[in-house]
Amino acid sequence: PPFTMLLKFLIITCLLAITPSEGQSAQGLQRIDNRSLNLKVMCGYQGWFACEGDGSGLGWVHWGRRRRDAPGPGNVTVDLWPDVSEYGEDELFATAFHRPDGTPARVFSSYHPETVRRHFRWMRDYGIDGAFVQRFANGLGRGKLGDHKDQVLANARIAANEAGRVYAVMYDLSGLASGSVDSVLTDWIQLHDEKKITADESYLHHEGKPLVAIWGIGFNDGRAYTLAECAALVRALKQRDCSVMVGVPTGWRTGTRDAVEEAALQELIAMTDVVSPWSVGRYRTPEAAQVHGRKVWEPDLEWCSERKLDLLPVVFPGFSWANLKGAELDAIPRRGGEFLWAQMVAAQRAGCRMIYVAMFDEVDEGTAIFKCSDTPPVSEQTSFLGTGGLPSDYYLRLTGLGAKMLRGEIPATDERPTVDKKPSK
Repeated sequence: PPFTMLLKFLIITCLLAITPSEGQSAQGLQRIDNRSLNLKVMCGYQGWFACEGDGSGLGWVHWGRRRRDAPGPGNVTVDLWPDVSEYGEDELFATAFHRPDGTPARVFSSYHPETVRRHFRWMRDYGIDGAFVQRFANGLGRGKLGDHKDQVLANARIAANEAGRVYAVMYDLSGLASGSVDSVLTDWIQLHDEKKITADESYLHHEGKPLVAIWGIGFNDGRAYTLAECAALVRALKQRDCSVMVGVPTGWRTGTRDAVEEAALQELIAMTDVVSPWSVGRYRTPEAAQVHGRKVWEPDLEWCSERKLDLLPVVFPGFSWANLKGAELDAIPRRGGEFLWAQMVAAQRAGCRMIYVAMFDEVDEGTAIFKCSDTPPVSEQTSFLGTGGLPSDYYLRLTGLGAKMLRGEIPATDERPTVDKKPSK
């Protein structure tokens, strides 16, 4: 109804316009320094989940293929199942799956403010510095989908301020049509000028300027938008006094593997402040990750240092998208955390001063580090990954230790450190 839509619009507008002081929790909160990306471990926060009945009007998004049908056997797109034992009753939505004890298996919605608060509290509790909040450019300002994106960003904004974490907007260009990249600049101007998002005490800056991330530049997978469009966007953001981070292919420097073979890509990157090569799926073992650090990240960093840029390597705990793509379950095994730890050590040894963990909540592709269940739904038709007997918060703890290692508080050892039972703050 028109009244409901108007009310929803007003709520989202108020949330996005919140001032930093309104977003803080109790006095004495230890806040992460928002002045630089250096010596920080950041996570990608997809925030793209929706459920029937959550108020978004989108139905089931990123849980199953059919939005109007509850996720169930034959209609599911995730390989990991979230551990929702700590969520409130009003945050949970029943699916058509059942747990081993016969009770309905439930999931969460990123549209719910308390759920996002909970996720950022976990970042605080386990010593993770903050998150790049994904803002998918395809769908900005488009009805309910656009409202969902705005609500999730508003949720993250409040949650980061309350938990003392840092956050930055990351625009993912995937799926954009040719000529549509300028919609990102329009959106950023609104967030910056009208919503005053960079005035937050928790909004991440770098080199003295608010950091904006643009992901999906230079891949050779047939994207419709052009390098010229992306270069114009980077120039416009720089003119608006922003620091710019770009998410690029692994082969960006050499024009090989997953990258376009165009000098214009390196010219574009040279205009930016932070380069983040995407490495998910580019190696499969701890040993290969170590080789990647020496043969790829080290020369990448040298190239960046010559141009006074920073390198933000991407690490991931494992990979699986069997239910999403019909591929092999557990395609890149986690090996009890050895795989993730080897990458973090490789990044530190390469000389990198920052790390990007992909992802915090990505259960679709099996890369989530947040609390996941070792007792996922039982189904003869559908298989899920568990935690291999590890506690549900194991990868949060390990990531927190990675942050300590990056800062030199614990040694960068080949052997994975012992993960304490209590969170590492």
